[in-house]
Amino acid sequence: MEINTNTNREEVTVKLVGSLYVEDAAILREKLLAFMESGYKQFTINLHEVEYIDSSGLGVLVAIQKKALQKSGGVILVGAKGIVKELFELTRLNKVFTMQP
Repeated sequence: MEINTNTNREEVTVKLVGSLYVEDAAILREKLLAFMESGYKQFTINLHEVEYIDSSGLGVLVAIQKKALQKSGGVILVGAKGIVKELFELTRLNKVFTMQP
């Protein structure tokens, strides 16, 4: 999994490439929590090039969303397609996140 981050003012943009499994989920979690500790509370996560997300990956996204909401921020998911989009729909996490095409 490739995890690319970019920041501007109050927002962190994250581009994920590949499949998000437990090992990568831990790395993603640490990176996003470090940004939160630095004061960022709004995250946009680009899923255009994500092929699969396992339960640990979904769990990290939910945890970051929960922490961001507590700080009046949030997580926007962009570009989920195929099985990744289906996972969010089947788990009803599409109701938890703001999802954009």
